[in-house]
Amino acid sequence: MTNKLAAWTIAASAAFLALTATPSITPAQAREPTMKMGSNVPLREVALGVGKSFVVDLPRDAKDVLVSDPTIANAVVRTARRAYIIGVKLGQANVFFFDSEGRQIAGFDVAVKRDLNGIRMAIRHAIPHADIRVEGLGANGIILTGVANNPAEAQQAYDIASRLLDVPTAQTAAEGSKIVNAITVRGRDQVMLKVTVAEVQRDIVKQLGVNFNGSLGYGNTVLNFNTENPFSANNGAISSTSFSPGWKSGTNSISATIQAMERAGVMRTLAEPNLTAISGENANFLVGGEFPIPTGRTCDPGTGSCQTTITFKKFGISLSFTPVVLSEGRMSLKVNTEVSELSSEGALVQAGISIPSIRVRRADTTVEIPSGGALAMAGLIQEQTKQAINGLPGLMQVPILGTLFKSRDYVNRQSELVIIVTPYIVRAVAPKDISRPDDGFVDSSDPTAILLGKFNKIYGVAGSANPRKPYRGQYGYILD
Repeated sequence: MTNKLAAWTIAASAAFLALTATPSITPAQAREPTMKMGSNVPLREVALGVGKSFVVDLPRDAKDVLVSDPTIANAVVRTARRAYIIGVKLGQANVFFFDSEGRQIAGFDVAVKRDLNGIRMAIRHAIPHADIRVEGLGANGIILTGVANNPAEAQQAYDIASRLLDVPTAQTAAEGSKIVNAITVRGRDQVMLKVTVAEVQRDIVKQLGVNFNGSLGYGNTVLNFNTENPFSANNGAISSTSFSPGWKSGTNSISATIQAMERAGVMRTLAEPNLTAISGENANFLVGGEFPIPTGRTCDPGTGSCQTTITFKKFGISLSFTPVVLSEGRMSLKVNTEVSELSSEGALVQAGISIPSIRVRRADTTVEIPSGGALAMAGLIQEQTKQAINGLPGLMQVPILGTLFKSRDYVNRQSELVIIVTPYIVRAVAPKDISRPDDGFVDSSDPTAILLGKFNKIYGVAGSANPRKPYRGQYGYILD
C-alpha cells in the first residue's frame, strides 16, 4: 500500500511540473509539436505592461506550455484549461499551449510594453472631444494616433505624452525622440482675414509775401534794389497767385509783387484687402505695381556705350498673414500689411531721371483674436505745424509796415490712421451663393449712352439685368 501511494504521488508531481514549468525541449522534442500542431490556429497578439497579466481560457486540456523567453513573459498554469500570462520586462516573446497529443491549442505573440494607461487617461481628461490613441513603440517609445479637431489639440497631446513618458535624459538624447506624432487633424480650418486701412489727412497752407523791384536816381547816382522773400516752409513751393502794382516817374520806378495763397485740402485713403488661408499656412496678396529705379551704370570700354541697370520696387496694397487656430473660434495671427503709393514729395532727380518716393503705411505684428472679432492692430494720430517768416532785416520787424518787407509761409498738416483686422473661420460654399462685382452689370445701348449719359443699362436694381442670377446686396465696396 505504501509503495502504491508513493508511486501515485510521484506520478501526480510529474504531471503538475509538466503543467506549471517550462519544459526543457530537446531538438527531437522541439520538432514533434511543429509537425503536429497544425497551421489553422492563428497567433493572437497580446500587449501587456510590465507587471500586468492576461487570463487564458483554453478550449481543452493542456499538457505542455512553451515560452520562448521566460525573462520577458511568463506563463503560470492555474488548471488544465486556465493559465495566466504575466509581463516581466520590456520585450517580445511567444507562448504556445499543446494538448496531450502534441497538437497546438493556442498561440500568443506577447509584446511587453510600457504601461501607458496613465498617459491615455491624462490625454482623455485634457482633450475629451478628441479621439487620440496611445500605443507602445519599441522598448521605450510610443506612437500617438487618432484624430484631433485642430493642430493645437494634437500639439497638446504630444506635450502631455512628453511630460509623462519616463525616459532617462541621456538615453533620450542618444536615441532621439521617443514619441511619434501620427495624429490626423480633422478638417483643417480655413481663416479669412479682412484688413481695413483707413486714413484721413488734412492740409492747410497759408502764404503772404511782398517783393520790391525798382530803380531810384538823382543826378549821376542810381540806386537799384530787388527783394525776393522765399516761402521755405512748404518745401520751396510758392504761390501762383500774385499781382504787381507799380510807380514810375521819369527814370525812377518802383514795382511791388504781392504773392498770396490759402489752400485747404483733405485726402481719404481706404483699403480693405481680404485673404483666405489654411490654418498654419502663409498667404500673400498684392494689388499695385512696380516702378523702375536706376541702381547702377555699366560702360563698355571698347565701344564706349553705357547701359543703366534697373531694378523694380513694388508698391500698392499688400497683405501677408499666417493663421493658427488655437481652439474653437480662437486663433493666432501673424499679420504684415502695407499700403504704399508713389509721391512727388521727396523725389530724387539723378542724371536727368526723376525717381519718385514711396509713401508707406505698414504694420507687422502677431495678435490673438476670436473668430469674427475686430482688433485695431495699429493707429496713428499726427499733427505737424510749420511756419517760416523771411524778409529784410530791420524793416521786417517794424509793426504793420514790416509786412511790406517780409513773407510768411504757414503749413498745418493733420493725419489720422487706423488699421483694423477681423478674422473669420470660413467654409467652402456653392458657387451660386457667391456674388461677383460684375453681377447685374449690362452695357447700355448707344442711344442711352449718348442721350442720357449712362454707362450701364440699370442702376441699383437687383436682378433686373441678369434674371438668371440675381444680385444680392450692394454693388462692390462703394461705401459713400
